[in-house]
Amino acid sequence: MARTTETVRLNKVISRVEAPADWGLTQEQAKERLQNGYNNFKPDSAEKTIGQIIKDNSLTYFNLVYVLLSLCVLAAGSLQDLSFLPLVLVNTTIGIIQELRSKRALSKLSFISAPNATVIRDRQRMTVQTDHTVLDDIAVFTTGDPIYADAIVLSGECTVNEALVTGESDEITKTHGDTLLSGSFIVSGECAARLERVGRDSFIAQLTLEAKKTRGKRRGMIPTLQRLVQIIGILIIPVGIAVLYRHLQSPPIGISEDMRLSWALLGMVGALDGMIPGGLYLLASVTLTVSVVRLARKKTLVQGMNSVETLARVDVLCVDKTGTITENQMEVKGTALLNADRYNTNDINMIMFDYVGNIPADNETMIAIQSSFSQPPRRRAQKVAPFSSAVKYSGVSFGNSESYLLGAPERILLSKYAQYKNHVDHFSAQGYRVLLLAMYSGDIHQRLDDNRVVPLALIMLSNKVRAEAPGTFRYFVEQGVKIIVISGDNPVTVSQIAKEAGIVDAERYVDAAELQTDRQIKRAVGEYVVFGRVTPDQKRKLVRALKSAGHTVAMTGDGVNDVLALKDADCSIAMAEGSEAATQVANIVLLDSDFSSMPAVVMEGRRVINNIERSAALYIMKNIFSFLAAVILTGVLAYPFHLTPSRLMLFSMLIIGVPSFVLALQSNTNLVKGKFIINVFRLALPMGLTSFFALAVLSLIDGPGAAFHDDVPTMASVIITFIGFVMLYRLCRPLNPMRITLIVCMLLGFTLGWAFLGETVFNLSPLGGDAIWITIAFCIASAPVLWVLSILFESKSAKGTVNR
Repeated sequence: MARTTETVRLNKVISRVEAPADWGLTQEQAKERLQNGYNNFKPDSAEKTIGQIIKDNSLTYFNLVYVLLSLCVLAAGSLQDLSFLPLVLVNTTIGIIQELRSKRALSKLSFISAPNATVIRDRQRMTVQTDHTVLDDIAVFTTGDPIYADAIVLSGECTVNEALVTGESDEITKTHGDTLLSGSFIVSGECAARLERVGRDSFIAQLTLEAKKTRGKRRGMIPTLQRLVQIIGILIIPVGIAVLYRHLQSPPIGISEDMRLSWALLGMVGALDGMIPGGLYLLASVTLTVSVVRLARKKTLVQGMNSVETLARVDVLCVDKTGTITENQMEVKGTALLNADRYNTNDINMIMFDYVGNIPADNETMIAIQSSFSQPPRRRAQKVAPFSSAVKYSGVSFGNSESYLLGAPERILLSKYAQYKNHVDHFSAQGYRVLLLAMYSGDIHQRLDDNRVVPLALIMLSNKVRAEAPGTFRYFVEQGVKIIVISGDNPVTVSQIAKEAGIVDAERYVDAAELQTDRQIKRAVGEYVVFGRVTPDQKRKLVRALKSAGHTVAMTGDGVNDVLALKDADCSIAMAEGSEAATQVANIVLLDSDFSSMPAVVMEGRRVINNIERSAALYIMKNIFSFLAAVILTGVLAYPFHLTPSRLMLFSMLIIGVPSFVLALQSNTNLVKGKFIINVFRLALPMGLTSFFALAVLSLIDGPGAAFHDDVPTMASVIITFIGFVMLYRLCRPLNPMRITLIVCMLLGFTLGWAFLGETVFNLSPLGGDAIWITIAFCIASAPVLWVLSILFESKSAKGTVNR
């Protein structure tokens, strides 16, 4: 009968149940815990509710600014200058709709790829989602499983890696009564354990909550845009005050005392409206969201939108052999006797029948060996040592000093390996994975003594190179991405397979066992392409060494031995058919486990980043000339700010709004170079400065006696719009039918808008006489200025551009 104790929670007093390992909770007990919040929910879930999405998109700082600007426009009595309001409403609505669509799409994917757990209830094993496991559940953990809640082992034995929790990479054996910490994972073996702390109470949850207080600096495009928007949000306050003060102090001739405040308010609103990057952050968020949904349709789960951006900047891709270069399934290709005087092939087969019949098939190697040596064993082992990535062999003992080891030859033979190295290399050079079967007269659970080892035979296995692998690696080489192979197998074997897969310089290989220090590892990443016999901790060190050398590193993997390196890589990619520990750590999960889809993921990332840079430049150029005009021309020189919201509306819609979203969704697979914000300003500054220079010269030649004085506001709007079209043309290169259509439609829209709605909606008057010729002259003169500035900034950027 199950023992019970009392546990007090804020929501309800619950009876703890200590059910036997083979019984588990009843369905009623599990249901009661689930209903009362004793399930393994994720306390740090970032998923927003519908209400939070609406709130976050509506109650923003800039929306508050726009409300205040609207009140100023209403106070000035100029309803047509409320033209920015529709854009604000559209931006907000689009943001809400896109985020809701993304939420639905990603929720479906998250459900499909949600990690599952095996529990025992009513004496039956069943599979449930990990967040549906409850306090006191009897959970079954097997090789590769992440430990999702703190538990106590009740039966069985397993080896656990707690590196993600403690930082120590040594594997620890857990037996009855030992604690399993959430955040670690099972390396080998199987056990049944009672869940003692779930949800917010678990070790990993507490660690996560604490980590939030000291979270490192975020990098990437979105954080950069957030900082930029924050800076602009601060700058508009003093600039707005300065513009309002200047307009009140120095109104132009013709503005009556009664109209002074209204005129000053409209000038301030125009200046601030031009400085606010209206839909820039929205554009980036929407584009990334669309990208995530696009990838979802291609069976790719993105666990964090910034992962798409990071992958687009990758210049080194670290891959594992099994599951990436080759197919997961292995097969035994043959055996080679090493002690033929005493053991023949039949003897080896009989030993292997007994061996595999007593070792759990908890990895692809053992599955392949068991498939080849499938006859029932003649006897049961007294001791079993499951395979461990720390020692790279497994063992069985039948008593009377008769034990056998199977694993990496160099790890079993130790000092004797040199005698057999040529045999091993002979088969490794053919692309085989070579294992050694040896008799051992010592304790298989103690430190290995090579004097007690008697080599019996070599067993050759192979993985078939994936058909799509050569084409995939060829694509990455063409894109300037270096491929590095990191594997736990023999380096000669891995090198041969890497050659078959078409990896450049695959003959440059090294045995990681020779890399004893961090300095040697740092030197090796610059010299070698293939790393064999790599331990899990060394994989992580190799990734760190590549990052410290200035590379942006992506890491692929599907096994528990890849988790440490996946966690440290700039971008980690896991195969869904691999271990759950790997898929939970990875930034990107290939749901169909097809590595050939990686080029599509990279191209999607490049499309997003390159296009957002291009579109962001359209927003920033407006901010630049508005800021310079407001501060220098109005704040310092006391010239009026003519570009009211209504006069900027056509410019905002036809040069920025529509083109930015169209360009953001165009194909663009160019290699991403340089820093995002530098690239954006490099594109935006020529147009922003050209527009400012044009406004400055126009203000200097304007005056009360000028024949075109009353037309200056319209002239200013037309001139900056023309400059905007020149810039739009430059950003649309190379031209294609879609981009040509975009430019033509925007030109047509401006012409028709000015002709039919100019005075009534956009506050633009018809031009005549001197105003027309002066406007044409300004437009003609601005083109070479823009061209020269663009060349200047492009050349300066080219000198300092690096791929990051």
